[in-house]
Amino acid sequence: MKQNTAVICLSSNSGGMEIDSIKLAQKLSFHMPVTLIAKEGKFIANSKEDYIDNNLQLKTINFKSNLGLALILNARRIIKEQNIKNVIFFGASELKSLHFAFLGLDINLIVRHGTTKSRPKKDWFHRLIYSNVNYHVSICKHLQKNVDYIIPFGKNTQSKLIYSSFNFEEPTLIKHEKLTLLHVGRIAKGKGQIDAIEACQILIDNKIDFEFNIVGGFEESYEKEFMEFYKKCSYKNKINLVGFTDNVKYYLERANIFLFPSYGEGLSNAFLEALSYNLISLSYNNTSFPELMELGLYFKMVENLNIEHLSSTLLETAKNLNSERDKCDKNHHLIKALFALDKEMEKYLKILE
Repeated sequence: MKQNTAVICLSSNSGGMEIDSIKLAQKLSFHMPVTLIAKEGKFIANSKEDYIDNNLQLKTINFKSNLGLALILNARRIIKEQNIKNVIFFGASELKSLHFAFLGLDINLIVRHGTTKSRPKKDWFHRLIYSNVNYHVSICKHLQKNVDYIIPFGKNTQSKLIYSSFNFEEPTLIKHEKLTLLHVGRIAKGKGQIDAIEACQILIDNKIDFEFNIVGGFEESYEKEFMEFYKKCSYKNKINLVGFTDNVKYYLERANIFLFPSYGEGLSNAFLEALSYNLISLSYNNTSFPELMELGLYFKMVENLNIEHLSSTLLETAKNLNSERDKCDKNHHLIKALFALDKEMEKYLKILE
């Protein structure tokens, strides 16, 4: 049995990182005592009944600043009360306070990276707050390279690649009367929803009937900009803004094409889930998507940020649904092998004390 472990995610958002932190805490809780530490009153803390099982302890912290006494003192109190040895941290900005919260404590600190970072953080202050990190865990090779470039390493810090595992159900697809497109992800700048909608103009021009389900809640700072675009769209009656739902399966089962022109992903859970349903999936050529193709998964990858190429590929796919669908049939079983739970747990257990 491994020692007491804390999974810390102090984000206020309700996206993939937050859900990933809950899932990892649940998976680890079968191997050791696990405490999930979250921000009071936010998504993770409010999702106990929906997402968090009885194997986990949930502790929350109320704080306003990512660098402040409230976060430092309360995090330190929880770590000491729960006799925590291992900490797996999801995030970035709160590490400033956690560094000071952990001073003098014997902590095996693991930072888990799931998003691409753009600017190097190798100034003296970041070198200080990352100096006691034991392991940087990246969920794909693209992110591992990004972390090695962006993040300062302490003298004992190691870099690890651990693919996240998923509980993929056997794909069940429901027949549709018309072409059905799907995008799943927080509606945020760079997630690709506007590019995806604009690409659909080619279906209108070619008189191909369709509906497009966009599943995901808004990032507050982006809602106004997106809705201004949406209201001006001449075919918005074909675009269904579903919002956040915990029943994504319903929409996956009813889709033909997963249209996901994200500007930059770490390793998208939504994209992997679509592939596992053997959906015909389209992405831009950036970040982790070439890696997925190198692993043998079949999908359409178009020139990065080229909406014209995205549009023509969408039209070609819509005209050849059956043959494209046949090429996707291998994806489910390949993903189950690549992203298996036992592989993920084996690698985490090697670095946990």
